[in-house]
Amino acid sequence: MEALRIGIDLGGTKTEAIALDRTSGVELARRRVATERGSYDGTIRTIRDLVEGLEAQLGGRASVGIGIPGTISPATGLVKNANSTWLIGQPFDRDLQDALGRPVRLANDADCFALSEATDGAGAGAATMFGVILGTGVGGGLVVQGKLVTGPNAVAGEWGHNPLPWPADDERPGTACYCGRSGCVETFLSGPGLERDHGQGLRVPEIERLAQAGDGLAEAALERYEDRLARALAVVINILDPHVIALGGGVGNLARLYRNVPARWGRYVFSDSVVTRLLPPVHGDSSGVRGAAWLWD
Repeated sequence: MEALRIGIDLGGTKTEAIALDRTSGVELARRRVATERGSYDGTIRTIRDLVEGLEAQLGGRASVGIGIPGTISPATGLVKNANSTWLIGQPFDRDLQDALGRPVRLANDADCFALSEATDGAGAGAATMFGVILGTGVGGGLVVQGKLVTGPNAVAGEWGHNPLPWPADDERPGTACYCGRSGCVETFLSGPGLERDHGQGLRVPEIERLAQAGDGLAEAALERYEDRLARALAVVINILDPHVIALGGGVGNLARLYRNVPARWGRYVFSDSVVTRLLPPVHGDSSGVRGAAWLWD
């Protein structure tokens, strides 16, 4: 049995790798590089180089788990539903196995995030937890009694490709989404969606900084974002009623979300009270890389 576990989180803008001790789960090393966007072969090379680099650094061989912004179709064995569109239709797991010379396990990146936070993070001890990715894309993962729920179509938790609920007139029909539809939750609640709505060419941290400084345009964009997130999560609560919702991805770093979104979602949830807890991830916005390492028991 390998002495190490390596987890890879393949994101739209960055690819992160972590090495854990197999027995204790202690983090031994971590690396982060830019994702080679648009290049399938480049993506495989990046992952191969990260794994080989960590193994050389630590002097051991590792099992490898990978979180991807999509999933492997049970029907075809090929990647589907990936906002990193160069992966779609590819036998990614098989090509990675060939490149690394060993079996690999793949799962949706939001599923990996949810598994990590449900195990010993924000959702530890909760009977049900919904893990959310608010990053380059928008994803979700559901953990019930400590077990990841994937479903027969491998799409459990894909709330980002439902329409934004209760849209205002100026929210219809919405921005075109890579999935072929318009007005998806992802087009509003991803980091690029927030930046596009603000309309000044700024990144999310700068929008937050301006709002804190009293800039009205930035504050209005964040308030719109919070109401949209409250609506979208209200639908999740109405269907799943999770005990905990944890937010990952870069936008999940906005501390104000954890105050303002629960203050808004009560008007949309079909209940006289809402006790669902909205929490930041214990292991940070890249918690999913730990969940990827744990795809091997």
